[in-house]
Amino acid sequence: MRAVWMVLLGALIGLQAFAAEPARVMLEELTSTEVQQALKAGTSTVIIPIGGTEQSGPHMALGKHNVRVKALAGRIASRLGNALVAPVVNYVPEGAITPPQGHMRYAGTLSVSAEAFGGIVEGAARSLKQHGFRDIVLIGDHGGYQPQLKSIAARLNHEWSATPARVHFIEAYYRVAQKPYNDVLRSKGLSDAQIGTHAGTADTSLMMALDTSLVHPERFEEAARDGARTGTVGDPRKSSAALGE
Repeated sequence: MRAVWMVLLGALIGLQAFAAEPARVMLEELTSTEVQQALKAGTSTVIIPIGGTEQSGPHMALGKHNVRVKALAGRIASRLGNALVAPVVNYVPEGAITPPQGHMRYAGTLSVSAEAFGGIVEGAARSLKQHGFRDIVLIGDHGGYQPQLKSIAARLNHEWSATPARVHFIEAYYRVAQKPYNDVLRSKGLSDAQIGTHAGTADTSLMMALDTSLVHPERFEEAARDGARTGTVGDPRKSSAALGE
């Protein structure tokens, strides 16, 4: 899996590091026959991208994590050449529902239990192994479920130890996406308060580089002015697609 790590690092350093992924790496866009043919031709790796549906302030769409992880997974798969991308897992734990906690305090956020989430990820991995994929890669765009993904990978690898199949939890996907990118923004004169940890300049610029239609710059001022009310931790007013590239 060293190849996955190297390609991952390249994809995270810049969203334009690779050409846009061809549609044919997306499992949901293929027929069953095409998947079978790909497996016979040597496509042995599949990436399960995990996102989440959560509030990202008044200025950014709820599907931020889903858009980002799908785009990067597609680029990684395209560069590897022997990989496909499973549909994004977009129902994840986001906090207690009743009474609402965490991101569930903001309209539109969807949350499921850790058990339900684990069942979805594990079921997807088992399905893909059954079809013949040998390297099943988990990458998650949200911090909250990283330990659970690690646990799922360890448990399945123990169970599958006598088989060629392995689950690879790429912890670096989330970790590397944070510090190196934030360091780049600091080098451009942005403060930690502007960069933020949720829906600030970092998050917002990455989304603008992928899809500007999902960001509303006219609402940056509102997000920066009252973060506690809007769910923003950071200041998005300096955000731009150029910073996200």
